[in-house]
Amino acid sequence: MTKLLASGSEFVAPGVKDFFLPPIFGDVTKPMVLLVLSILIIGAFFIAATRNLKVVPGKFQFAAESLYDFGRNNIAREQIGAKDFKPFVPLILTIFCFILVNNLFGLIPIIQFPTMSHIGFPLAVSLLVVYPVYHFVGFKRHGFVGYLKHQTVPPGAPWFVLPLLIPIEFFQKFILNPLTLAIRVFAAMFAGHLLLLVFTLAGEFLLLNGGLTVIVAPVSFAFAIALTFLEALIMCLQAYIFALLSASYIGMALAEEH
Repeated sequence: MTKLLASGSEFVAPGVKDFFLPPIFGDVTKPMVLLVLSILIIGAFFIAATRNLKVVPGKFQFAAESLYDFGRNNIAREQIGAKDFKPFVPLILTIFCFILVNNLFGLIPIIQFPTMSHIGFPLAVSLLVVYPVYHFVGFKRHGFVGYLKHQTVPPGAPWFVLPLLIPIEFFQKFILNPLTLAIRVFAAMFAGHLLLLVFTLAGEFLLLNGGLTVIVAPVSFAFAIALTFLEALIMCLQAYIFALLSASYIGMALAEEH
């Protein structure tokens, strides 16, 4: 992803600038290409897995069915409710797979870049997909005034605290929620990948610098390997959390009670 930065015998740690990659051609950058590649990978996987469905599933079909069951029952149904969840299963499953694949790109050799470490991508999913969907279904079910009341007036709240609560609830539901949804996965991917860069490049620097620093290099590489396994777990967890919160917002918008 980046070159080893050193001035003489001084190690220069990677930083934010290393996440802004030069264009591959025109204005197209590596993260843009990875974004399209993730869509092709997800589409190809489900097409291949469902092309020849059998009663006794093969490996691909079993993997696709397990993934679908996870998105359907463990995320959509639990968060939205048994009455309303079915129309949203494709959306929640797509969001989960999309975030997961783009996160895992950070561990694949040569690629080695988690797309969601660029804030614009998770922000686009949050603001252009999740945000309009859950507010639309809320307005559709409760009506314009009813939905605003549903989202901003906590049940049982004393009337005299409403002038304070309503602006806070409005800010949280209509402004803060979509931002924190995006920032959460972005921060995890950015910080995790930056740590991997630091330990990997530091190990390389110590190894190539010669002298006694060679002895310390394996320690840095060991930390990089350990962080890779931890990062893999976090990548999966963040995809799950993003899909879970997306379903939760839809469920709260559809709920009869606040």
